Amino acid sequence: MLAIIRGIIVVLYTILVVTFGMIYCMFSPRNPKHVMTYGHLFGKLSHVFGIKMIERIPEEAKKYGPSIYVGNHQNNYDMVTMSNAVQPNTVTVGKKSLVFIPFFGLLYWITGNILIDRGNRSKAHGTISQVADQIKSKKISVWMFPEGTRSRGRGLLPFKTGAFHAAIQAGVPIVPVCVSTTQGKIKLNRWNNGYVIVEMLPPIDVSKYGKDQVRQLAEECRQIMLAKIAELDKEVEAMNSPASSKK
Repeated sequence: MLAIIRGIIVVLYTILVVTFGMIYCMFSPRNPKHVMTYGHLFGKLSHVFGIKMIERIPEEAKKYGPSIYVGNHQNNYDMVTMSNAVQPNTVTVGKKSLVFIPFFGLLYWITGNILIDRGNRSKAHGTISQVADQIKSKKISVWMFPEGTRSRGRGLLPFKTGAFHAAIQAGVPIVPVCVSTTQGKIKLNRWNNGYVIVEMLPPIDVSKYGKDQVRQLAEECRQIMLAKIAELDKEVEAMNSPASSKK
């Protein structure tokens, strides 16, 4: 019953956000400022799912300037956990098929996110250059998921190099964002789904990496994120333990 109630609330909330969001965005379509606004609105659904969010976003993050944010992509719950970390003037990169998702798809497009054709390798490579050009010309930041797909409990998957190519081309730092494991931890029929931590790590300066060192940069970033996610999982496990809840 609780799962049904949650489902109804999520659907109604999404319809309201998308409907009013579409109207609002028509006054300044494809404006990057909208992505953070609606990302944070969807982040509020964490309360509906019984998730207690702990957000560790440095105060200085707003001063980083144009950057490429990379996050671990676990499942659909990323929409209500990781979206809380989206910073001002940041857009995301997603596959073109997202446009066809009812309600959400049009909002994703009109808020200014970048759509790519992952099924076409040549176009995808061209898009990386376009991403770098937009970062430089529009002074925006871009959020990407270097795993390229949801991990769904398989751990942090090997990174694709697109985000790192774009960072080197644009001359902007990579900012890792880690979310503690949510796969298998959230039950729709359970009232309290415990804590989830999202933490933004210090920027990685890419100026010392050449174009022939992209894979090295990607792997070093992945190792940093692997270590942090393991650390967050231990912390969450301690906070969600029965002994901790009794205190």
